[in-house]
Amino acid sequence: MPDKLNSVDYHWFLVCTKPGHEPELCLLIEREKGKIRNILEVYCPTHTKVYVRRGDNEQQQPFFNGYVFVLATQDALVEFLRDNNSDAYIWYNRKCTPDEKATVCTIPESQMRAFRDYNENYADKVIVLERPYTDYAVNAKTDEPNEIVRVVDGPLAGCEGYICRFHKKKGLVFRVQGLIPGSWLTVTYPNVSDLHVVRLHNAEGDRLSIGTEKGRAVDLLTGILQGCGYGERTQSLFYELMERLAADLSLEALCKYFQKQGEKALADRLAKLTTKEAELLINLARYEHDTPGYVKENWPSLIFRPLLTPTSGIIIEKDKGEVELQHKDYTEIIRRVDITEEVYYPSRQEDGKVTTAYYAHIGMRKEKDDLVFFANWDDFLREYFLTAGKANEKLVSGKVQKVRNEITLKETEKLIESFRNYAPTLYKVLTDADSAVKAVQDFKVGEDTLNVFTIRSSAQEKDAAKDKLIQTCVRICKEINTTNHLAVWRRYLRTVWLHN
Repeated sequence: MPDKLNSVDYHWFLVCTKPGHEPELCLLIEREKGKIRNILEVYCPTHTKVYVRRGDNEQQQPFFNGYVFVLATQDALVEFLRDNNSDAYIWYNRKCTPDEKATVCTIPESQMRAFRDYNENYADKVIVLERPYTDYAVNAKTDEPNEIVRVVDGPLAGCEGYICRFHKKKGLVFRVQGLIPGSWLTVTYPNVSDLHVVRLHNAEGDRLSIGTEKGRAVDLLTGILQGCGYGERTQSLFYELMERLAADLSLEALCKYFQKQGEKALADRLAKLTTKEAELLINLARYEHDTPGYVKENWPSLIFRPLLTPTSGIIIEKDKGEVELQHKDYTEIIRRVDITEEVYYPSRQEDGKVTTAYYAHIGMRKEKDDLVFFANWDDFLREYFLTAGKANEKLVSGKVQKVRNEITLKETEKLIESFRNYAPTLYKVLTDADSAVKAVQDFKVGEDTLNVFTIRSSAQEKDAAKDKLIQTCVRICKEINTTNHLAVWRRYLRTVWLHN
């Protein structure tokens, strides 16, 4: 915004005055600016007090007390303050070194616009926290990382922070820049449900990844056993292997044992485990050692592997992309699927995108003249099939509900935590009669049953059907995983997508 009269740029300057005298200074500038060139606008923050939380106590304290923002040229503003208000002065940035030259504090137009929106819409709702921002990265009670989200729209758009619980309510903890460059305030917006946010994958400790550690270990070993051709012996051999490893936490000793038993393929495969894979198995075995019977209790049957796993269990040639594994009652199709996620690095406060290779597992069997493809969503869909009546209707198809503000007593509309609002692909599968993919309860797989998503096709259209089922399931996984809503269903998703 160049000043054509004297080649001096217009900037938003921070003007300091006596606390409580801000409105008086604003009125003075507003009254006189029409007579003076190069003073265009003045802004006095509408909210100059904030709530500060120390422990369980909240107090109101001054914020932006004694500050006014003026859009002008520096020469014009200096001259005006000198002639009209000697108590007010322009704020200068603090010098970092003795030799550094002092510079005037200016605020970019984009930041000023965002600040005004924030001050007028949210400043009276946020609470300043006394602890550093990094202290809110982990839930002190559960020792699990708190979820990280990004605000999508509104004055806080682009803001990233942790979801933390205060007094039974979930709030968004984030940082705002202080008046002094380089200074930050940690604040919380008490009711995160008022904001439109998306969940970010925490690359340094995601709750979903931590929650699938044991499941990934079980799946890794199951895949190895099936890949070695053990078929119906997989489950019994799995239990034997875990018992031996729990008794002696040595993979080397385990490999030697199976070599002596003539199980060379299994011994060789275990010997080739990566460090990360070995850690998964050892940690599960250690837990089994400390909690005898844990594995059998939580994995009473290994019918069919979850939809998305980090390992294939069987070698897939690069030029093929998928492989078929024959079981007694069905054929398992294992396909590599690359999933790109937005990730966030809390320690660096940087975000990015990461593409991870997973392996989709779907079953195929023949029924009369058709082929039926199915994906294992057993625990997830079991919980869904337990819902009924009005509760089911609200969960699946709910749109909005009236919510009464406890302070203003006004009613506003709020989006319901439904599949329709936050997992539209799942909503379509469950409600659209024309959907090719269906949710099926107690689907027969040999002597057992699973809750699955299925699709039927002719032999000629089987490739399109496979693609459709995998793509639909992956889309459902991503929708549930990225929303900050549907937290219960994201927990059930851990049994479907063994997040790495």
